[in-house]
Amino acid sequence: MWLAGDDEPLPEQMCRLCGTRSRFIAAQLGLCLACIRSRPAEALALADEAHAAARRIFELPERPPRSPAGRLCGLCVNRCVIGEGEYGYCGLRRVHQGRLQHLAGTPERGLLHWYRDALPTNCVADPFCAGHNQRGKHNLAVFYAACTADCLYCQNWHFRESDALRSPALSAAALAEVANARTYCVCYFGGDPAGQMAHALAASRLLAARGVVVCWETNGTAHPRLMERALDLSLSTGGCVKYDLKAWDETLHRVLTGVSNAQTLENFARAAARFEERPSPPPLVASTLLVPGYVDADEVDRIARFIAGLNPDIPYVLLGFAPQFIFPDLPTTSLRHAEEAEARARAAGLRHVWIGNRHLLR
Repeated sequence: MWLAGDDEPLPEQMCRLCGTRSRFIAAQLGLCLACIRSRPAEALALADEAHAAARRIFELPERPPRSPAGRLCGLCVNRCVIGEGEYGYCGLRRVHQGRLQHLAGTPERGLLHWYRDALPTNCVADPFCAGHNQRGKHNLAVFYAACTADCLYCQNWHFRESDALRSPALSAAALAEVANARTYCVCYFGGDPAGQMAHALAASRLLAARGVVVCWETNGTAHPRLMERALDLSLSTGGCVKYDLKAWDETLHRVLTGVSNAQTLENFARAAARFEERPSPPPLVASTLLVPGYVDADEVDRIARFIAGLNPDIPYVLLGFAPQFIFPDLPTTSLRHAEEAEARARAAGLRHVWIGNRHLLR
């Protein structure tokens, strides 16, 4: 497996289905966008191999377990059915002596690290949130070291080096205690908070009682009830939930992330229905990473139409891509790509579209 920084990027790669050669094909995936869209069954089979290989590096389950006699973990879209001695897809749950064990992600034990990030920061929602004007204060940035998805281009892939049993952990109460008089807001990301929502919600309730604004950056795969509680805390404190809508097409989403986007879209629609409860600052923000060769302007158009159909005032942030993880041989997002995507999002009816990470655009 070729990780970012191991070698010089290759100029072109070949699609394993149609033979097309392009610098917009990731070597470890070996699929072009046209084949992903037109030959979904074959594309998914090849993508499954790429995901399995990437996860073996870190001794993570290659696929969500489906043991016939296993125990169900229903905390996210994967709905792992974990057999004796097996681990769930996120690596935080296992079955031992017939019992489902939560190795992390409980109020007592969160697998994470945190730091203070001076405001304004490079938060996805920065152009739209109240924290932008809170100079002299900081965001408590909470980086959860697990994820419910397996993005082949993960921008923060190092969380996979954590170990649910041996890595240092922190309770929700201890995390809340690090807040001080200059802590304006907390934001959970990672990895993703979806696999450790019990911990994040417990910490959020304590932080909210101290007057801290609660925000989230998530792939939206957590159980709908958990996402409702997250939104409740953001609405009541003046924060927001930032959904990473990685792709509209189900096949493309599964090829890139290893998981379905059905629950993400459902959770986003449920949150959008509550947007008017507190439209300013917006409680809901969407973002999409513009992965060259894969997440094109057509894909952004479909996502934008979905968002606009729910509420055209929901902010939408388009993010520049940096080559990472097992997509190190793709170029960064071009300015032309970003501007075309922005134009399509506005044409779809969205009123608040922003290009983020402009320093990455070429």
